[in-house]
Amino acid sequence: MVSGPETRPPPCVALFCATFLKPEMLHVHRHVTGLKNFRPVVLTQKLEGEWSADRVELVPRSPWRFLARAAEKTTGRPWQISRGETERLIGILQATEARLLHVFFGNVAVHLLPLLRECGLPVVVSFHGSDVAGSMASPGFSGAVAEMFQLADAVPCRSERLAERVGQLGGPQAKLRLMRTILPDIPFTHRTPPTDDTWRIVQAARLVPKKGLVAALRAFAAFTKVYPWSTFTIAGEGPLEEELRDLAAELEIEDRVEFTGFLSQESLQGLFSIAHIFLHPSETVDGDAEGVPNAMLEAMAGGLPVVTTRHGGIPEVITDGKNGLLCAEKDPAALAEALLRLAADSDLYRMLSKQSALSVREQFSSERQVAAIEQIYREAILAHPGGGSAR
Repeated sequence: MVSGPETRPPPCVALFCATFLKPEMLHVHRHVTGLKNFRPVVLTQKLEGEWSADRVELVPRSPWRFLARAAEKTTGRPWQISRGETERLIGILQATEARLLHVFFGNVAVHLLPLLRECGLPVVVSFHGSDVAGSMASPGFSGAVAEMFQLADAVPCRSERLAERVGQLGGPQAKLRLMRTILPDIPFTHRTPPTDDTWRIVQAARLVPKKGLVAALRAFAAFTKVYPWSTFTIAGEGPLEEELRDLAAELEIEDRVEFTGFLSQESLQGLFSIAHIFLHPSETVDGDAEGVPNAMLEAMAGGLPVVTTRHGGIPEVITDGKNGLLCAEKDPAALAEALLRLAADSDLYRMLSKQSALSVREQFSSERQVAAIEQIYREAILAHPGGGSAR
């Protein structure tokens, strides 16, 4: 009997995510579980929540990490993982026969130089937005950042604008790639303006300054002067909640604003399905900017018209007046004007609802983005000396 050709398992890719997984990082989970032609193994140093993945390997942080962090504060140079952590991680790479190491977030990779130097694998370091800000641009980090870029075979970024900023940080142009987020399968909801002028506006975000929540509340307060029975629901949690509640009371709209806290994906989609407008006025704060907000893309996929800002990678997705409305950053009056324009023009409202869904479904479909990610992996493996095998 002649046996058929031996079926080889797909190549293994190791994905390092320091905490697997923070609630706001659902896009990482979609990345891990969406791969078709690679076998993923997740490397993490902290398990958080209940997330499914074929294989997750936990390598706890060194108990002496606090000393390394203290040294960073003293010297200004980034701490590095310990020798023991490095050896355990390399052992997993060898045992799983990993062909490539993908590190999520540039500001994590800069602490993993011992692993990047010694693993012998092609390395992909992806940037997602806030990981170009803060200490990454400080003089004390410059040497480590430069070495991280040298050791990386590919540096994918969430948006073209973010890739420009990574280039300014020292990322070589030849290594920069575009790696859009992967959208889940979100059904389109037919939208019509409310017949009683009770508009339901929603924003979903971490309650941090760059999400523009102060501007959003001020814009909503102006909107209620014309549509007093409207509501604004803010889904998310974060350090600004008390300040935002105080501002809502100061603006005398606290009875029209609801803070839901963090919502599961199912609950968030339920909220989106009954809303009329998605408001997300991102703004740059101390160099911290967004790539393309995931919640905004999910709202658009479901047909929610979007009012947002010319910020980060957002204009790469939204063309003003075509599939959303764009305003200047930190301009509550402009945001209110855009909301009022949308509420007053039912034809514009229906057109933006339809076009927002069509545009993001085409650009951010799972099939398209997983194929693009896997092509980045293949190119990195082929370009690496020896084709990638852990030492």
